[in-house]
Formats: sequence, C-alpha cells, structure tokens
Amino acid sequence: MNYLAHVYLSGSNKELAIGNFIADHVKGKAYLEYPEIIQNGILLHRKIDHFTDQHPIFKKNVTLLFPKFRQYSRVIVDMFFDHFLAVQWELYHPEPLEDFSIKFYTMMEQYSGNLPYKTKKILPVISKYNWFLAYRSLEGLESILFQMSQRTRFASNMYLAIPDLQENYSEVAMDFTVFFDELKDFVQLEKENRC
Repeated sequence: MNYLAHVYLSGSNKELAIGNFIADHVKGKAYLEYPEIIQNGILLHRKIDHFTDQHPIFKKNVTLLFPKFRQYSRVIVDMFFDHFLAVQWELYHPEPLEDFSIKFYTMMEQYSGNLPYKTKKILPVISKYNWFLAYRSLEGLESILFQMSQRTRFASNMYLAIPDLQENYSEVAMDFTVFFDELKDFVQLEKENRC
C-alpha cells in the first residue's frame, strides 16, 4: 500500500500515522530513535508491507505488470490500490478526503523537525500537489506516477501503467475491495495486540 492507505490504516492516532508515513525512510533499528508510539507506527507499516507482499491478490496484480515494469510493478500496484481507496473514500472514512488530507499535511509540517531526511524532501511535493486527493482521478494518479518516475534510479516509466489500469479497471477495483477488507482486519488485530 502507498501513503494514503498507510495513513488511513493508522486510525485516529497521530503518532501512529507519523510512524506509518515515515517508515520507508527509517531503516533497520533506526526506528528505536523515535518515541514508542511512532516506533509502533513504523513497525505497523512494515507488517502491512509484509502482509501486502504475501497476499495472492496483490501478487496477481504485480505479476500482470511485471513484463513491462519489472521491479517497479509492486510500487505501481500500491498506487493503483491507493487510487481505489481515494475513489471509494466515503465508504471507509466519515471525513471528506479533502479535509483529511489537509489535516494530515498540517500535522506533518508541525512535526517536520523530527522527520527523516528523505521524508523532509518528499513531504512538500506530496502536500503541494495534494497526492491524497490527486489519487482519486486517473489524471492525478498518472501525474504522481510521473513525479515518482523522475526520482527512480533507473528509467521506470511508471506513469505508462495507466492504460493497463484502464483496461482492467473493474477487475482491479474488485481485487482492491477484497484485499483491503482483509488488510483492515489484519491491521485491527495488530493494533489491538501492540498499539
């Protein structure tokens, strides 16, 4: 899952959301440098990623993209799933996505002094282009994938995956719904046990 899903799955706990958001930029045991609840968010993010990578629905979608996009296929499917979360947002959260996004960006700005270097670099881009809201349209998703393509070490052309999504839109949407319901149940158990 990508940024929007990780933040959503943190629930109303701000510190958990911060940890979940910064986790990709906190390597190894460096998470121990953060307060306990943020540590829990980082560890929850890692568990979400592991659950996602092992899930047959996610694997199926990655496999379909792999011939064209190789190692970037996983990232693209993460983005596709964030798109469907944004499109169906009102089914999952009572607060409008616009308000949810602004509140989250504001909170992260207030915490910016303690963010990892890579998070400090990407956060202004995510906020400026309002990625959470942009995920909702295919044009917005394509723009985000293009921005991400500019940052990859090798040529990824991730934004060229939009036609693949359009061609299989209904099926990927159904896959997301089944997968995300299972992921939510998994995260709820993890939060009850740890957070």
